[in-house]
Amino acid sequence: MEWTDLGYIGLLVVSFLSATIIPFSSDAVLAVMVGLNYQVFLLWLVASAGNTLGGMTNYYIGKLGKTQWLSKYLKISEQKIERATLIVKKYTSWAAFLSWLPGIGDALALVLGMFKADAARVWILMFLGKSLRYAVIIILVKFGISIF
Repeated sequence: MEWTDLGYIGLLVVSFLSATIIPFSSDAVLAVMVGLNYQVFLLWLVASAGNTLGGMTNYYIGKLGKTQWLSKYLKISEQKIERATLIVKKYTSWAAFLSWLPGIGDALALVLGMFKADAARVWILMFLGKSLRYAVIIILVKFGISIF
């Protein structure tokens, strides 16, 4: 195993964790790795897969269905839970596409699970949203446009 392989594994872990309640910046790690000339397609795929797996972890936690757990253990405010609930009620599983958004993305995935939205549809739309975000970051970094 080469050191570059460890970089991809690290990106997978950071991308996964940044989609959960643990504060990591997968965007910054991805941008640095693009700058270090890692394979762009592999970076995109690994970051997208890791972040989607983290988002789906939130979905399955939400599927347990107890809002008390969300506020008690995950420290998500009642206001964020209520706001995400309204969005999911109005837009159903399409909210999964926006699960990449900072601040509300984790809550959206949790609420999607709580409302028992179709897991396959959630996964597909979540992957599309998250992978589009990473594609934009890669393009901006490749063109020398600062994202931070």
